[in-house]
Amino acid sequence: MTEFKICGLRTLEDALAAADAGASFLGFVFVPGVRRQIDEALASEIIQEIKRRTGSGGPRIVGLFANQAMSEVNRIISKCGLDFAQLCGDEPPDYWDQVEAWVIKMLKVADDGPKEKLVAGLRKHIEDAMSRMHLCLLDKHTAGALGGAGKSFDWSIAAEIAKNYRIILAGGLTPKNVHEAISKAGPWGVDVSTGVETDGVKDIDKIMAFGNNVRAVGVA
Repeated sequence: MTEFKICGLRTLEDALAAADAGASFLGFVFVPGVRRQIDEALASEIIQEIKRRTGSGGPRIVGLFANQAMSEVNRIISKCGLDFAQLCGDEPPDYWDQVEAWVIKMLKVADDGPKEKLVAGLRKHIEDAMSRMHLCLLDKHTAGALGGAGKSFDWSIAAEIAKNYRIILAGGLTPKNVHEAISKAGPWGVDVSTGVETDGVKDIDKIMAFGNNVRAVGVA
């Protein structure tokens, strides 16, 4: 089954719903000044309770960062018990190597040029990350935004990459289109935040529907 991550969590209720929906990863945003930023102390409380309730087989915990001081990133990793750090900025490979957790490197896809050139560039970045045993997440490049701002990119680009590499697909996914996205792109995992919100707030019904539709791929 395709793995999936529910990102931008800010309450215990929503995190538990994501775990109940079958999410393999729960994402918490620690980037200063963005809408979904969560306080470290609150995140630590939520994560401790999630781990208490789900045990060692529960979802992996992901913290999102962007161009932050390494000391800050590693302090939050330790304080909150993060399994992964998702790096959403311009962090170079020597930065990844200093992170005291597994790394998910976000690659921003600007799909307005020749596809062959775009795919070749992505392959280079992905090979750099995989040589260090890290994962890559593909999201749409949106000027001035941390991620894709709820917008999708050409899934055929992801499909070319997914033929050879284990990737996480993000950008514009919703309960309604995730089945199609997985069928067309064939990613190892998918990631959603905006697509399971209503009026900017996580919607438990949408979280559950997203999980159900991920599991439905490939089912006769």
